[in-house]
Amino acid sequence: MGNKVMLSPTPRQFRMVRPRLRLQTLSQHNILHESQRRVDWIYFPNDGLISLVIVMANGKTAEASVVGSEGVVGLEGAFGLKRSPIREIVQVSGTSYRMVSEKLQKIFQSDPDILLRFSRFAIINRMQVSQTAVCNRLYEVEKRLARWLLMTQDRVRSGFIAMTHDSLATMLGTDRGGVTTAAGVLQKQRIIEYTRGAVRVLNRKALEECSRECYGLIREYNSEPIR
Repeated sequence: MGNKVMLSPTPRQFRMVRPRLRLQTLSQHNILHESQRRVDWIYFPNDGLISLVIVMANGKTAEASVVGSEGVVGLEGAFGLKRSPIREIVQVSGTSYRMVSEKLQKIFQSDPDILLRFSRFAIINRMQVSQTAVCNRLYEVEKRLARWLLMTQDRVRSGFIAMTHDSLATMLGTDRGGVTTAAGVLQKQRIIEYTRGAVRVLNRKALEECSRECYGLIREYNSEPIR
C-alpha cells in the first residue's frame, strides 16, 4: 500500500476499508473514467500518474490536474455525484487499489472523521486545478511544461519521463508546435533533454525556478501530512 490517502486512516478505519479494495494494474493510456459517464469506481494509486482532463464539446481537451500516490481519482462518486465532466487517463503506468463508489459513500456516512481525511485531498486538488488554470492563462508554454514535468517527476520518482508530443500538447492545452518550441527552450538551457517520446530532467533546481509559483504552491500543500 503506497497511497498517501489510504495510509492516513486510523487502524480501525482502515479495517473498514480494506476488505472492499481490489488491486489493479494501470497501463499507460487506459481511461479509468470517460467524460459524462457514470462514476462507478474510485482509484487509490500506489504509483504512476493519472491525468484529469476536461473534454470540450468540440472534442478539444486540456489537463486540469494530475494525481499520483498522494491522492484519489473518482472521488466525486463517493460524494453522490453520478457523472463527471472529467476524463481520467493513465499517463504513466502503475498499480492502484480501487473500490466501488457507493461502498465508500456508505463508509463516509458511518464515520465522519474518515470523510474529513478524504475531503482534505479534494480541497488540495481543487487548489491544483485553480493554479493550473491561472498558470495556463498567464504564463508561456515553457513555464507550464516545467510545472508539469516537476509534478510528474514527484509522482513517478524518476528523472526520465516517457511522453509523446501529442500527450504533452493535450496536458498543456497547446499544439505540437508549442511543445516543440517550449522543450527546445529548456533543452538549450540544459534543463532537460528532450528526445522523441521521452523527457529527461537534467537540472531540477533550474526547472523549479522556471516554473515560478505554478509548481511551488501546490507542492507545499501536497507535502503536508494528512491528519
